[in-house]
Amino acid sequence: MALMITDECINCDVCEPECPNDAISMGTEIYVIDPKKCTECVGHFDEPQCIQVCPVECIPRDPEHLETREGLMAKYHALQAAKGA
Repeated sequence: MALMITDECINCDVCEPECPNDAISMGTEIYVIDPKKCTECVGHFDEPQCIQVCPVECIPRDPEHLETREGLMAKYHALQAAKGA
């Protein structure tokens, strides 16, 4: 599953730099997560870093983007290949 940011976001700016896939960006009013880039930090860390640093706990899993751990790992490898890593 990709993660999502709810409207409880206070725009504190701590999640964006923590994302190793550059999946977090400023939306119209709050930060948003691109589900095509979000791997829940699989391949990088044991836990999603944005969730770890969020002071208001507004980053749940997105029920509209269900993925297995294997699917997230495959996405991680595809993103790394696209970066040329």
